[in-house]
Amino acid sequence: MASGDSRRDTRRASGNGLHWLGLAARGLKRDLRAADVRALFVALALAVAASTMIGFFLDRLERGLTRQAGQMLGGDLVLEQGEPFSSELKSTLREAGMTLSDQVDLVSMISRGERFQPASLKVVDSAYPLYGASRVDVGNGVEPLARGPAPSEAWVDPRLESLIDLKIGDEVRVGRATLTVSGIIEREADQSGGFSSFNPRLMMHVDDLAATGLVQPGSRVEYEILAAGPPEAVSSLDARLEALRRDGVEVRDVRVDRPGLGRALERAEKYLALAGLAAVLLAGVAVAMATRRYVDRHLDTAALLRCFGASQRQLTRLFALQLGWLALAASVCGALLGLAGQAGLLALLTAFLPLELPPPGPLPLALGVLTALAVLVGFAGPTLLRLKRVSALKVLRRELDPLPASAWLVVAMASLVFGGLMWLYSGDLWLSAALLVGGLVMLVMLGGVGTLLLSGVLRLAALLPQGLHASSPTRALRLGARQLGRRRQASLGQLLAFAVTFAAMAMIGLVRGDLLTAWQDQLPEDTPNYFAINIQPQERDAFIETLAGTVDDRTALYPMVRGRITALNGQPPLEAVPESGRGSNALRRELNLTWRDTLPEGNRLLAGEWFGTGGAGPDATASAAGKSSGDASSAGGGTATEPSDKIVPISLEAELAGRLGLALGDTMSFTIGADTLTGRITSLRDLDWDSFRPNFYVIFPPGVLERFGHTYITAFHLGDAQSPLPGQIVKNFPAVSLLNVEAILGQVRELLTQVTRSVELVLGFVLLAGISVLYAALIASRPLRAHESGLLRVFGAGDRLISRVQGAEFAILGLASGLMGALLAELAAAGIYAGWLDLAPRLHPWLWIGLPLGGALLVGVIGHGLSRSLRRQTPMASLGLLGEA
Repeated sequence: MASGDSRRDTRRASGNGLHWLGLAARGLKRDLRAADVRALFVALALAVAASTMIGFFLDRLERGLTRQAGQMLGGDLVLEQGEPFSSELKSTLREAGMTLSDQVDLVSMISRGERFQPASLKVVDSAYPLYGASRVDVGNGVEPLARGPAPSEAWVDPRLESLIDLKIGDEVRVGRATLTVSGIIEREADQSGGFSSFNPRLMMHVDDLAATGLVQPGSRVEYEILAAGPPEAVSSLDARLEALRRDGVEVRDVRVDRPGLGRALERAEKYLALAGLAAVLLAGVAVAMATRRYVDRHLDTAALLRCFGASQRQLTRLFALQLGWLALAASVCGALLGLAGQAGLLALLTAFLPLELPPPGPLPLALGVLTALAVLVGFAGPTLLRLKRVSALKVLRRELDPLPASAWLVVAMASLVFGGLMWLYSGDLWLSAALLVGGLVMLVMLGGVGTLLLSGVLRLAALLPQGLHASSPTRALRLGARQLGRRRQASLGQLLAFAVTFAAMAMIGLVRGDLLTAWQDQLPEDTPNYFAINIQPQERDAFIETLAGTVDDRTALYPMVRGRITALNGQPPLEAVPESGRGSNALRRELNLTWRDTLPEGNRLLAGEWFGTGGAGPDATASAAGKSSGDASSAGGGTATEPSDKIVPISLEAELAGRLGLALGDTMSFTIGADTLTGRITSLRDLDWDSFRPNFYVIFPPGVLERFGHTYITAFHLGDAQSPLPGQIVKNFPAVSLLNVEAILGQVRELLTQVTRSVELVLGFVLLAGISVLYAALIASRPLRAHESGLLRVFGAGDRLISRVQGAEFAILGLASGLMGALLAELAAAGIYAGWLDLAPRLHPWLWIGLPLGGALLVGVIGHGLSRSLRRQTPMASLGLLGEA
């Protein structure tokens, strides 16, 4: 009956190509009764669900984290210059989809009665803030407010409140205007970690700025545009932003201009992309294994169709369309599951990850379906070619199976598709190519290692004692090993598949752990939370005594001299630097210069020599002992360099050198007051921007800058929030600006905590994807194992012995796969650390114990559980599956 249906379907399809779709759909409907097709459908649906769920989650999380980080900056983009921005530029930004907020920064004297105090004014409009909320006490305790002060009102920070004895309701004089203090600021919505202002702060409305009379020709005023919008809107402005940089406008965004925060976000995004790649790889492994079972079972059907006159092209079209229908149905099902899954996860995230996420976009849905189709083509396509080579004589002679597809062809096709997907996910062509080539080399190595490992495990099992009773564990191990040995080629394929699965899962776990360690080291408990600035030279010793015995930790006192870059290698800076570096802020503002006879803490020498060391080469690192010596050298100790018109040695930060196109031996000229100094770069340093400690782009040797007016800066950690030390400093050192960065530190820690939790959640997704691969692979091999258990029953084996033999077989396979997975995970993690995540590679000894044992337990439990129904079948039912095996 089936033959007649196939003959009629073939004749009808040959007359009209559209009938191939119907023929493939009817064939798929019949095939859904087969376990391997159901396994393929489930594996593909789970792959789409996992990739779509992760895609939705990563997309929303990435945009949410960027928005959270943008809150610290004030927007997704910040433009700053010394004159008002044109209405044409604002119109361009709004047309691109950006929301704008105007801001003006200047310094002025604030007065209340007979008391005067210089303060930094922050002038905001009604759109402020674009992100987040300020924490302000308006008379009823501190509360979050998503607005700025109203016209005729002002908010002041606690320092200004203390210095001129203000309270809510008092009036202050700002220029020619009088404002009423309506709030005390605990934390600004866009408070950043920079030191653009060391004075006490006052926030006012832009409508009151004209009345103050402070903005006059020649006034030092900074105008800012804070812009917020979707990533595509920011990207559409790239050309205009580059032109603004060339025109001298300072353009900032959270990834480019916040090294500490940007590095954490960059690593988190790369990890999330890596997790998506791992899920794709696991999906490919599952599809490849399930497709092989599908093809083996359809060889007889293909032979019958050849007897009825079907050509190779028609066979290829038929089965490709059949799998196409399957992929479409699985993709739709998986995408809906992924969409529902991320919605369910979001409900959990409300409490677990307190971050407002934007709504889901359509791109992850499209990428999930596209990824599934690409994986199906890449991992299943070469195997399907076996069907078109089947001979019509196979109907009479079952042994005339076509040769399996070349393993190299399968690997090459799968690698090509996976490499393209890796490029899509990472956006880095060279990294994708390097990882792909490295992965292929490791796969070849693993093939040889797997053969040796499997042979070794089988030999070890053969050396176990025979065991006199059927319940002997050693007897079960010997029989389980023999089962693997009889199917050596198939066992090696499963071994490699499971090894890749365990390696992907372990690699994601390793990277997660090392990332968390790096983030925890980034902000230890004793991270400085106060900066003291403008310490006068005559107050230096007294200030050190005041801090002694009170603070938990402090940095050295660094002298600061303000200087502007006026020449590079004897040329004007804008002519000497590459075009990409002309927008650098270092060329448009004064830099803080310092002198030092030892390498500062947290600095690492990358090239050249430190002053007077005569041999401190790359990788020299500052020691913790630098604190005391740093204070001494700051006073002028160390080997002095006689100030003169001669060129003096300087040390430059490596990233700034790269942006300005400078190298060892190049010269930089600085204008300090009315004098000009020229320095030759003798060393390049790497700075720890994440440390919340004073850092300097340029360092001079002692004996050069001391003749200029200078102040000192230090940072310290004060653990007791109720300590009277801040008040003592304000009282005893009125010229010192004390900046409390605890609020900023809290924002950064909160952000890193959210990133950490997101990483843990994504790790859980990948582990579930890995378990689904194991499930699909074991389901696909059920007919063969059913046939083997039937043979054992025929020869007198009982249920208990068969159960133990199958458990031993799965455990041995999982143990060997775990060993290979540990090797692959270590090698892959080392390459990713060095080439992508900027982390130091490290060895993980526990992995070599935990992964083999975990693999044995996981494969053993899942395989033994899935084989339970097979052990209940009669020998006749099990042997009836011989044709499928």
